[in-house]
Amino acid sequence: MVNGDVRFALTFHDTTKHSAWSIQASPHYLDWQNQPLPFKIYTSIDPVPLPRDADPTGISALSAIAEKDIQTGGEKIPALKDLARILFFSAGITKKRTYPGGEMYFRAASCTGALYAFELYLVCGDLADLKAGLYHFGPGDFSLRLLRQGDYRGMLAHATGGESRVAHAPVTIVCAGTYWRNSWKYRARTYRHFGWDNGTMLANMLAMTSALRLPAEVVCGFVDPEVNQLLDVDPEHEVAFSMVPIGHVSPGPPKASLDIPKLGLPTVPLSNHEVDYPEMREMHEASSLRTVEEVLEWRARAKARDYIEETRAPNVVAGFSPRDTIEQVILRRGSSRQFERQPITLEQLLTMLRAATQGIPADFLTPHGTQLNGLYLIVNAVDGLRPGAYVYDREAGDLHLLKEGQFRNEARYLGLQQDLPGDAAADVFFLADLEAILARFGNRGYRAVQLESGIIGGKLYLAAYAQHLGATGLTFFDDDVVKFFSPHAGGKSAIFLVALGKGRKVR
Repeated sequence: MVNGDVRFALTFHDTTKHSAWSIQASPHYLDWQNQPLPFKIYTSIDPVPLPRDADPTGISALSAIAEKDIQTGGEKIPALKDLARILFFSAGITKKRTYPGGEMYFRAASCTGALYAFELYLVCGDLADLKAGLYHFGPGDFSLRLLRQGDYRGMLAHATGGESRVAHAPVTIVCAGTYWRNSWKYRARTYRHFGWDNGTMLANMLAMTSALRLPAEVVCGFVDPEVNQLLDVDPEHEVAFSMVPIGHVSPGPPKASLDIPKLGLPTVPLSNHEVDYPEMREMHEASSLRTVEEVLEWRARAKARDYIEETRAPNVVAGFSPRDTIEQVILRRGSSRQFERQPITLEQLLTMLRAATQGIPADFLTPHGTQLNGLYLIVNAVDGLRPGAYVYDREAGDLHLLKEGQFRNEARYLGLQQDLPGDAAADVFFLADLEAILARFGNRGYRAVQLESGIIGGKLYLAAYAQHLGATGLTFFDDDVVKFFSPHAGGKSAIFLVALGKGRKVR
């Protein structure tokens, strides 16, 4: 399979679309006796406990969300307490609910079905309070486990084609998706969810690195087999999806051998048996890069400016309020189960949109501020704004009316006939010119556009909860969404949906 043969991505997207007919005709049911474990548990490695007593940053959530980029310059090396905060507020357990059948854990970032398909691995050189190695983060006991001892940053630098931020990062966090943990419920559509779920996690991670004044960047261009080999994951079950270099040191990493042994470390099985959905593995294989030369070519195409119309976000973040800290907001965040049919203000809506779209530091979004997804809205109840369908203009930081009307029933239908989007004050639909993106990035563009939607969606979550509002991510009837927003959205594809409003407490 070749990344440039974009028929794979187009076919996958088409075959995983939802329609009213596909939902009604689906024979799928949830096998609760075979539900996967929410954690990857290594059984033969002692934990390295992470500190829990770090001081709060004091940085407001809205400022941290809207930060465009922390520039490199000088030595910026995170301490272990900094890494602990980043890991906890990205993927740690923040809430626990007890049910008659057991306990359910909720984590810092939103995730489809609360299934938490992503694992985090940490690759570092020698730090003041952590020796060099490859570690796995265990949210269950809030610990690291040393999988490989030694400095493997050079291997990541090689796999990314010498990407500067990776080469000069004292620490890089690698995010890996576990197929079965999500496909147990969502089947092949899981590969779409990889982008959403990794993205919401990265929104939190970028906000925390911003609050800690540590440079960070989302990196998607790497040699997949090399990174999977380093993590010692079986790509039939778990695959590296993105990485985030954190901090900066002037010296480059020591050269690493690419000939590293398999570990074969035992882990607890996720469930009694797994059901295979080959379409998602085929999509990942088709979007994989296999040589450094492919990575360099891919990154060069990512920097080209003749494929996609760029939109740039203005600096409109001054004066954001309220001032709740990023830690307070992440701890408060949930996914709204119901919305009050109450209006929010236009200022609140624009604050969410502007904070979420200031730009993402990523190797596939160059120059900084480029955005792949366009935001279309159904406005149900916003004081100061007529109900109707809108498109968000990033450059102006404002909304343009496409058609006026009360579309609560349409919003409910488009959001898979669920009450949430019909009751929400506003629904934000992510649409993208998928064919143009694939022409630029190849099949890997499918990862990029889904991941970007998850990051922006995660920022919308945080910006909503920063203003004591609610949010939830939803799925949708793909083609009907495009039709509703046409002709403006003609030729685009539906990617993601976030509903915003005043959450109602479920009793």
